[in-house]
Amino acid sequence: MPKQSQDIPFLAAMLPFIVMIVTMMTTIMVFEGSPHIPLLIGAVTAGIVAWFHGYSWEALEGYIYDGIKKVLPAVVILILVGLLISSWVAGGVVGAMIYYGLEFLSPDYFLPALLLICAFSTLMMGSSWSTIGTLGVAGMAAGTSMGLPPAAIAGAIVSGAFFGDKMSPLSDTTILASGIAGANIFAHIRHMLYTTIPGLVIALVVFMFMAHSTDAGELSQSIGSVVNSLQANYAISPWLFIIPLLIPVLATRKVPAIPTLIIGIVLGSLSYLWIQGGDMKTLFSVLQGGYVSATGNETVDNLLSQGGLDSMMYTVSLAMIAMMFGGIMESTGMLNALVGKIVRLARSGRSLCAVTVGSSFLTNVVTAEQYISIIIPGRMYAQSFRDKKLHPKNLS
Repeated sequence: MPKQSQDIPFLAAMLPFIVMIVTMMTTIMVFEGSPHIPLLIGAVTAGIVAWFHGYSWEALEGYIYDGIKKVLPAVVILILVGLLISSWVAGGVVGAMIYYGLEFLSPDYFLPALLLICAFSTLMMGSSWSTIGTLGVAGMAAGTSMGLPPAAIAGAIVSGAFFGDKMSPLSDTTILASGIAGANIFAHIRHMLYTTIPGLVIALVVFMFMAHSTDAGELSQSIGSVVNSLQANYAISPWLFIIPLLIPVLATRKVPAIPTLIIGIVLGSLSYLWIQGGDMKTLFSVLQGGYVSATGNETVDNLLSQGGLDSMMYTVSLAMIAMMFGGIMESTGMLNALVGKIVRLARSGRSLCAVTVGSSFLTNVVTAEQYISIIIPGRMYAQSFRDKKLHPKNLS
């Protein structure tokens, strides 16, 4: 082994990335596994390449720890979000939002109303998958019974769910994007308003034209059963809306994310104890392992069985392993060797943004994994954005 570390050439720097991408594609698309092990294999490959170019184990170990440190702010927020979701579900906050949303759903404006309900539900829960798999299923059944085109119903569900997921401070991808780029999460969300609000308005206008009324004055049986189950199993009150509405109020007052989330957790827990009649022993179990709904209604139980500290460990472990890979790639100069070739195409801030979007898009297509599409390009272009004096929110 050389006594002095050497600059790692472009082709050698490409090797860990190629190994990671190939193993990622095989694991996810063929074996339907998770991206954790491919990332770990990529990190090991990066370490071997760096070792052959003169980097000691002590140095590589330090680079790994430095990489993990960069994602710790996002990890803290993810942990708090898991606690927040479980406390809000147990406290009846999420149930109340779903109840009032479905209770006043009008068939005359079914598609835009469904879009807004899915958007609001995801905004408060932070999970587009949960909304699509539960409210989306119920909405599909209701819309189909009204004679609406299934493709249009699915479009309204997905549009609303993805809007809410992008704009929610509880969304793991929103937290991860802002954390990786080094942007304040609320600054990140406000910056996305420029594109997401016009997108939402366009979608609403389109679905307003597509919606039509039916002679049935009632919603489908699936929607009615959800409403009845929520009313029978939770203390539903419009006063519960005070808790979720407090989050954006605190954000506009520029209260930091962590105190804001802690306040939300405390209020959700108090709602569970005082309004829903829960006990401390069950509360601690819910905060750790998540809330498990047992109403007997499959749609309601699937929607409300979520949250908890444990639910965030998948994303936390993924972020930490990804930053092990990123820490070695970045600190040994391999990331710069790769990015240098690409950034030559970006002579301005606008072109750098375009290159970043293209890289993220291609990473998502190749790996079929949105977390990796956030983490890898996020670390690749962080320095380039700083060099051009662009705010981190532009990267996130």
